[in-house]
Amino acid sequence: MLSEEETDISESEMEECADKWYQTLKEGYGREKISAEVYQCPFCPGQKKQAYSFNDLVQHSSGVSKVGSQRRKLNDKAKHLGLTRYLKNKDSLPVSDEMETDLQPTNDHGNDVDEKYAFPWMGIVANLPVQLNGRRYVGKSGSWLRIDLTKKGFNPLRVHPLWNYRGHLGKAVVEFGNDWKGFANAIKFQNSYESQHQGKKDYLVSQYKGDKLYGWVAKADDYNSSNIIGDYLRKNGDLKSISEVEAEEKRKADSLVSSLANTIEAKRQSLKEMESKCNETSMCLSNVMNQRDAMIKKYNEDFQRMEKNARDQLEKMLKNQETSKLYIEARRKELELREKELMEREAFNDNQRQDVHLLKQMNERAAEEQKRYDESVLTLAEEQKKAKETLRQKNMEFQKKLDLKQALELEIERLTGAKNVTEQMGDDQELKKKLDEIEESLNEKKEELEDLEALNQALVVKEQRANVELTDARKELIDLIKKHSFRGSIGVKRMGELDRTRFSEITKSEFLGTDANLKATQLCSMWEHHLVDPNWHPSKDVTRENGSKVPVVDA
Repeated sequence: MLSEEETDISESEMEECADKWYQTLKEGYGREKISAEVYQCPFCPGQKKQAYSFNDLVQHSSGVSKVGSQRRKLNDKAKHLGLTRYLKNKDSLPVSDEMETDLQPTNDHGNDVDEKYAFPWMGIVANLPVQLNGRRYVGKSGSWLRIDLTKKGFNPLRVHPLWNYRGHLGKAVVEFGNDWKGFANAIKFQNSYESQHQGKKDYLVSQYKGDKLYGWVAKADDYNSSNIIGDYLRKNGDLKSISEVEAEEKRKADSLVSSLANTIEAKRQSLKEMESKCNETSMCLSNVMNQRDAMIKKYNEDFQRMEKNARDQLEKMLKNQETSKLYIEARRKELELREKELMEREAFNDNQRQDVHLLKQMNERAAEEQKRYDESVLTLAEEQKKAKETLRQKNMEFQKKLDLKQALELEIERLTGAKNVTEQMGDDQELKKKLDEIEESLNEKKEELEDLEALNQALVVKEQRANVELTDARKELIDLIKKHSFRGSIGVKRMGELDRTRFSEITKSEFLGTDANLKATQLCSMWEHHLVDPNWHPSKDVTRENGSKVPVVDA
């Protein structure tokens, strides 16, 4: 705080003195700001009211500096005039021009540092508009009032309307917080309503309140009241003075300082212990350095000895390396020769491999061709076998027909002889009747003989066709075998089969006409029948008179 000067000045020197104090305050002399929102007058240290909002401090300094004020000396007025100029020209906290017109002298003794306030800082708003709704009174919510107060710059944290069994009481408690910023907002809130004659005293003495709102800061009388306001304040806060709040903050600061002092003392003790340990470590380090010097000396000696041994060993290794180099060079040339030889062998092996591969492919193709050829031969052989079996069956059938024909011819000759005998015997009726029967039987036999001859002729033609087909198949098989005879000597050997051509040649030399073919067919069929008969033998043993056995052809 600044101390007042004892000497006073004249009115002509007031402006000059105000400028001097303005420059002094501008240079940082004095402390007008307590916290972010709470200020104090640096020229009024003995006053009861020490906490101001910014606007209140401007009003205070402007009111004291008025020329018409009789309670202050000119020196005090000059100081407060300089403070007013300083506050108005301060860049961080500008004052509007409209505020200057509203500045009025204030009572410097309005707030006492020992006066009790509801803490956290709270204000009371009374005469809120309510209306009767049924049997209860209703009013606007606290949010509406909080927004309205915020617009006016009071920045309340919460607004709590008060209710009882009859409804809204038309009063509300405004909470500003528990810091100096909240206190400044609360004082500004109270001063605003008091400047409009809407403070607590005005509320209590006013007979007709109308629709005006009344507001004030909650103090001890409100806190200790027995109404709903006192109940709410006691329930949600405590009763403290500014000095108690400052003392509590001081206690907290002292506690923090004490804690920091204890921490510093502990750090100091820790530092002493660390210094002691550091000294011990220094002594150990000195011993270690001595040992290190001895070890370095020994290391250098060992290193020189090892270096000499390494140099000798290196010379020996260089000699061995030269010898190894010569050996490796000779070995390299030998390996190059072997590599060249292996490459030639590899080329030769590749040619051999290609030849073997070609031979393998040729063998595979030959095997496939031989397989197809074997299948064809088997197929033709099977067909020939079936044709031979069919022809043999036809020959046997033809032989039976031929035997039947011979029997019919003999029967016809017999009947013809009987007819001739009967004709020679006379005209007996019985003989004539018998002759007719014989003649009828003879005609029937002739017809049967004609049918057999026709059938025989058809069989002969069919047999000739079959022989032609069989001959063609045999020729085709022989040609196929001749074409594919590269694997060896393959031929055709007929076993167990008769040559019909030889039979035809022999019978044609002995018989004429169609009888030659018929006789050849009969003989061939007979011999084929003998060949397929397992009990027939082409020869048999005949015992002579002297007891010897001679083989004789069994015709």
